[in-house]
This record gives sequence, structure tokens and C-alpha cells, in this order.
Amino acid sequence: MKKIIKNGTIVTAADTYIGDILIEDGIIKGIGLGLEAQDAELIDASGCYVFPGGIDPHTHLDMPFGGTVTADDFETGTIAAAYGGTTTVIDFCLTTKGEPLQKAVDVWHAKSQDKAVIDYSFHLMVSDLNDKVLEELPQVIENEGITSLKVFMAYKNTFQADDGTLYKTLQAAKREGALVMVHAENGDVIDYLVDQALAAGNTDPVYHALTRPPELEGEATGRAAYLTGLADSQLYVVHVTCAEAAWKIGEARKKGLRVYGETCPQYLVLDVEALKKPDFEGAKYVWSPPLREAWNQEVLWDSLWNGTLQTIGSDQCSFNFKGQKELGRGDFSKIPNGGPTIEDRFSVLYSEGVAKGHISLNKFVDIIATSSAKLFGLFPQKGTIALGSDADLVLFDPNVTRVLSAGTHHMNVDYSAFEGMEIRGEPVSVLSRGEFVIRDKRFVGAAGAGRYLHRKRFEAEAPAPSQPRVSGGVV
Repeated sequence: MKKIIKNGTIVTAADTYIGDILIEDGIIKGIGLGLEAQDAELIDASGCYVFPGGIDPHTHLDMPFGGTVTADDFETGTIAAAYGGTTTVIDFCLTTKGEPLQKAVDVWHAKSQDKAVIDYSFHLMVSDLNDKVLEELPQVIENEGITSLKVFMAYKNTFQADDGTLYKTLQAAKREGALVMVHAENGDVIDYLVDQALAAGNTDPVYHALTRPPELEGEATGRAAYLTGLADSQLYVVHVTCAEAAWKIGEARKKGLRVYGETCPQYLVLDVEALKKPDFEGAKYVWSPPLREAWNQEVLWDSLWNGTLQTIGSDQCSFNFKGQKELGRGDFSKIPNGGPTIEDRFSVLYSEGVAKGHISLNKFVDIIATSSAKLFGLFPQKGTIALGSDADLVLFDPNVTRVLSAGTHHMNVDYSAFEGMEIRGEPVSVLSRGEFVIRDKRFVGAAGAGRYLHRKRFEAEAPAPSQPRVSGGVV
């Protein structure tokens, strides 16, 4: 059925205006005033912003880690994402050394098939780039449309790759039109600091942060950026938490290097004090890289505003407090790393960013959707409101005030990372390719309705110069 969304305030990364949107066959077929179409369903968006559906470039659904598996799979995780205004997620395929890359991709297809309620795609982890993997990689990129490769510089003895592997991956990405993603922490030094802390009897959750100091994130980020320049390739630094890392990305971009960065909502609003909560409650906030001192938040907001950082990912990696996070009682290094954030990413960025004057409304759309679409080969199919684009749309009420809580969220996990936080704004209805997934705050979608997205190759372009910050961040 045709649909016309009427009377909403349409917001893209470039424009804000009152208008109607005509949807037909899942595609935006018209934008204007007073649109009409025979037999079209009329949807009144008065008082709402109409945003492009959010793109979450960083999720871990149904992922094994630390002797357990994340609490949210592709069904519960994408339902929660949709409630939060996200219509596309890009998850990570974890590979195993010695196994074909395609085997890992097939495993992730099996995890997601008949479960995802919104569209999705995959990144591919690279832990060992030997001749056999190098021979297989172009075929996987071509056949699967997986045009982003993840390298871990941390998690020694599990995921961590050496610098030679990172450099070879950067070279391969340059040849094949792929974007290299890095988890940038110095895993060798972290491993040593963890052993030191445990030997001294320091086992509480806060030592997770104290053994992964910001200097080690900054060092690894700078090292990865230098190798990117040497390879004349392209790099995307995931989950940037601190000034040291943001500054290294800024320095690289000033040199003209194709280096990009992502942060996450938790790093914009939470700090290391959360890990000090008594009775092991701090374990709820154990993820990597860890939360930092609160002053880093202003650096991250500035970096989003001026273009040093381009995107915000949830790094959704949910583990229940009871039975999962508790695996690390008496040894912080055994606490499963990760938190539940997929549902709140969109609204936290709006409430803390736009409503509090850190970023403009158009910058919000750029960060939450458009930049990810461009970097990961989905634009203009996704990430914008334009003729011919998928009708992935969010009707968002900016005037609602609500409190985030585990009692009201839709993630399959027993706590909220943002428990008790009052925020402004809420997605009211969410459409994926023209069909309601959330309608009037109720889930009306279906498991398996989400489509796998075959993404385009990375299109290299020189980094845009940083913009001076406007007072208050609002234009």
C-alpha cells in the first residue's frame, strides 16, 4: 500500500523543512507539500521530526565471548534497535584462525536468518592474513558485499592481531576497496598490567579501567594511523573514548589521511565512577575500552561537532548482570566485556546532543545515519530522505520527557546502562522500507522481515577540514 507521511518536519544532514513524503513499494517516491495519491494511507506526523532511520555501525548480537554468549540475538536485538529509531545494523562476523572466512560469514547468516526485524549487514574480523586468507578475501568482498574488515589491537591470545597483520590488511583494503576498522588499545601492555593488578590482589571491577589507561588507547590509535598513512589506505577507529585517541585521529586527518572515528553513547554520558559502584554493581559498566574520567566527554562532543569523529555506534554487547557479569566476581578480567546500548543510542544522542546544544539537528542526522551510510557503502539507499532512497523513517517526538530503565526497555538483559537517566525525545513510529516496525510505540514488525544488505566498496575521499565550533553547537 502507498503511504503519505504528512505535516512532519523533515530533517536530513543538510536540510530541515516542513513537507510530505510519498512511499510506494518501500521507496520514497515523492517529497513536497500537499502530496496526494489514490488509495494511499495517510500518516499524520504533526509535531514530529521525520528523520532517516538510524544506522548502527557497531553491534555484537548472538556473539560468544568469555565463556558465554551475548544476551540479545538478532531478533531481540533488532527489535530493541527499532524501538530506539535504528533501521539498519552492521554486526561483526568473528573468524577463527585456520578456518575459511566464508565459514564465519555462513555462521553469521545462520544466526540472523529469519530473526532480524530490520535490515542488516556484516563486518568481517581479520585475525590472521596469510596467503590463503588473502586469496579468499576478494571473493568474500565481491560475493557477500562485506566491505569493512575489523582488526583487534587488544584481547591478547584471543582476538589480537600483530602489527604486520594490521598493515597487510590495510594494503589489502586499499586494493579491494574496503575500510579497515580497528579496536585500538595496546593489548600487550594491557595484558601485563592485568597480571600485575591480579597479583597484587586488585580484583574489583574498577581495575578493568585502571589496567586499560587512555594512554594505551591513544598510542594504539596513533600507531594504526601511521600504518594507514604508510599503506595509503583507509582506517575507521571504533569506540573512541578519550582525548588521547581523538587527538590522534585529528592529527591524522589534518595530514590528509583517510582516518575516521566513532564514539558511543556511553562514553558521552557515563564516566569511570560507575565502575566503583559497591556490591559488584560496577561490573555492569565493564566494556572495552573502559569508561574514562568525565572531562573526556567534552572532547568527544567537540570532536563530533568539528568532524574529527563522524559516527556513533552502540557497541551493543549485552550480558546479564546475574549469571553472566557475575562470572568475574573475584577477578575483573573474567567479567564479560560489553553493555546494552542498542535501544538508547539514537535518543541519548538527541537528548544530550541536540537538546543540550552540543550539536545541531542536521549534525545529529549526519552522526546517527548519514555518515555511516557513506562510510559503509549504503548511501543513498540508506541514511537520508531523498527520492529513490529506502523509506527507512523515524517519526520522533522531541517534546516527550522520559526516564531510561531496565523496566521499560526492550533489550533481553536485566539492567540498563543508563538506569534513571532522564532524556528528552522519543521515537513514536519507525518504518523499514515503508513498512511499520514500530507504530505508536508498539512493535508491529516480524522476525525475518529484515534484509541482508550487500554493500558497495569504500569510496576514498580526502577528509573534510574541521569546522570551528559555533557557540553552543547549535546553528
